Amino acid sequence: MSLATTVNGIAFENPFLLASGPPGTNGKVIAKSFDLGWGGMVIKTISLDASKVVNTAPRYGKLRSRESNEVLGFENIELISDRPFEIWLDELRQLKKNYPRHVLIASIMEEYRREAWHEIVRRTQETGVDAFELNLSCPHGLPERKMGMAMGEDPALVKEVTGWVKEVSTIPVWAKMTPNVGSVTASARAAIEAGADGISAINTILSVIGVDLKTLRPMPTVEGYAVPGGYSGQAVRPIALRQVMEIARAFPGASVSGMGGIETGADAAQFFLLGAHTVQICTGAMLRGYEIIAELKAELEKFLGDHKFGSVAEAVGRSLPYFTTHADLVLRQKKSKESRANRDAETWKGAIAKETDLLTS
Repeated sequence: MSLATTVNGIAFENPFLLASGPPGTNGKVIAKSFDLGWGGMVIKTISLDASKVVNTAPRYGKLRSRESNEVLGFENIELISDRPFEIWLDELRQLKKNYPRHVLIASIMEEYRREAWHEIVRRTQETGVDAFELNLSCPHGLPERKMGMAMGEDPALVKEVTGWVKEVSTIPVWAKMTPNVGSVTASARAAIEAGADGISAINTILSVIGVDLKTLRPMPTVEGYAVPGGYSGQAVRPIALRQVMEIARAFPGASVSGMGGIETGADAAQFFLLGAHTVQICTGAMLRGYEIIAELKAELEKFLGDHKFGSVAEAVGRSLPYFTTHADLVLRQKKSKESRANRDAETWKGAIAKETDLLTS
C-alpha cells in the first residue's frame, strides 16, 4: 500500500512531516530526515534579521508521569532560528538540489511590515522551496515586535499579513494557528479569506511547566527568572484533535496539516480521521529519535489496511460526521431507549402469543 498523497498540488511520498523546530534547525539535520524517509520537512522558522534572536539556557522543561517517569508534556522557551538568513538561503538551495523530490516547506516570521514580508517571501521562494508556512503562532517569542502569537491571535492582522504574502508568493501558503485563543476558527477564517491554501494546527500551548519547590522559582529558570513557554507532547493531543476537528469542519475546502502530541501511527490516524491531510511531528521525534518514521509508516499502513482504505486521502475526515450537539445526543439517546423499549415489548408480546398457542393446542 502506498502512503503517497497530494496536497495543494504538492506530491508527498508519505504524509509525515517533521514540524518546525529543533528537528529542522539546519541543512544537515534536514538532509538526515529526508534520508530516513520523512515525507516532508518544515524548517525551523526563519526571519530576515537573525541578530535580534537571542536564546537562553536552559530553555526546556519536562512533565513526567509519577508512575513511569515517561515524558508526558514538554515546554520550551526557544525562539525562532538564530542562524543568518543568507546561510539559510544557501542551505535551502542545496537541499532542493540534492533532494529535488522531497518536500521542503519554509516556516517564516516577520515583523508587522508589508515590505519585510514581501522581501522574505521573494528571497526564500527563489531557493526552490515547495511551500510556505506562516508562523503566526509562536506563543512566547518576540511579542514586543508583534511577531508570532501576538499577530496570530488577531484575525484582522492575520488577514492582512496573509494577504501580503499572497501578493508575492508563487507557491502554496499554509498559515499556522495558535491554540491560545477563544475561537480556533476566527484567525483560520481570516487566513483563508486572504488566500491561504491551508491551515497548520496547532502550535504549542502557552504554559508554565512548574515551580521548583526548593528555590521557589518558576521553571525553566534562567538567572532566577522565567517566562511562560510553549507546551507540547502527548498531553496536548486531545486539545489538538479538537481544534483540528473544528477547523476541518468549518473549512472543508482548505487543506489541514495537523500536529500536537503525535508519537505513533495510531495517533496520526486520529488526525486524518478528523480532517487533517498531513501530520507534523516535533516533540515526538525529539524524544524518540528521527528514526521513528519507519514505525509511523508501518503503523499507518496497518490501520489503512485494517479498514480497507486505499489511501490516506480516503481516511481524511471520515469521523467528522459523528460530531453533533449535546441536544442532539440527548434526542438520539431518547429515541434509542424508546426503540429498545418497543423491541422489548414486541418480544414480550411474541413470547406470550407463543405460550398461548402451546396451551390451546
